[in-house]
Amino acid sequence: MMSSDAASLEVWAIRGIPEIQADDDLVELIAHAADGMLENGDILVVTSKIVSKAEGRYRDVSERAAALEAETIRVVAEDAAGRVRIVESRLGIVAAAAGIDASNTPEGRILLLPVDPDASARALAAGLRDRTAKRLGVIVSDSLGRAWRRGQIDCAIGAGGVVVVDDLRGTPDAGGRTLDVTEPCVGDELAAAADLVKGKAANLPVAVVRGRGELVGELSLPGAAAIIRPAEEDLFRLGAREAFARGLVAKAAGAGEGAELETAARASFG
Repeated sequence: MMSSDAASLEVWAIRGIPEIQADDDLVELIAHAADGMLENGDILVVTSKIVSKAEGRYRDVSERAAALEAETIRVVAEDAAGRVRIVESRLGIVAAAAGIDASNTPEGRILLLPVDPDASARALAAGLRDRTAKRLGVIVSDSLGRAWRRGQIDCAIGAGGVVVVDDLRGTPDAGGRTLDVTEPCVGDELAAAADLVKGKAANLPVAVVRGRGELVGELSLPGAAAIIRPAEEDLFRLGAREAFARGLVAKAAGAGEGAELETAARASFG
């Protein structure tokens, strides 16, 4: 459990970071733009897009289908026309098109998510700590949708030196009652707060969050991959296609649950 007496939070975007090219030194560019403004306990939220650009994760738009196939572990759902496909990516993230994006990229090019966002975040945190002599944390963020809710918010897909889940289970609430299931995902909260000042088209890919320094710790802290719920705990893991297929198999085998699964899957397909 992490305790916080913070009654306020400061969030601002760092200006002066140029358009990122493949093999650019993000540590140097961020440190130069933030010169003199960082303090111990600050958390930098870095848009995954500039990490991907520095890692050269570009593909030609003609390779989109192949790239999506390579990045996809399983299809969770897709619309009737096949235009929107929600998949589990190789990173374990469930997102539209495995996070492949064409916005804010050169014409005719698409951009894949970083190879290992946690490793990228830790490298940035280590480099920025060395460069600034400050105890800093880094969150790598990306925009994700949420089941049953419209719109997107920025979430943590990588983390270095930052607590991402604050486990409050077993501690008392304000009334003295024991909390049984409370685990605030502070990594996602930090990412969403930063997005309010970064925006989507303002060319401000890095923001600083100040006021939650107790969340900043060793680089060995679990990364954002720890946010992903294990399959055995996921009550909503089956996509529509998987549920439909499983229902048919169960029905063919004469299992009583087959008809119920098939009905639910058909309802999901509409």
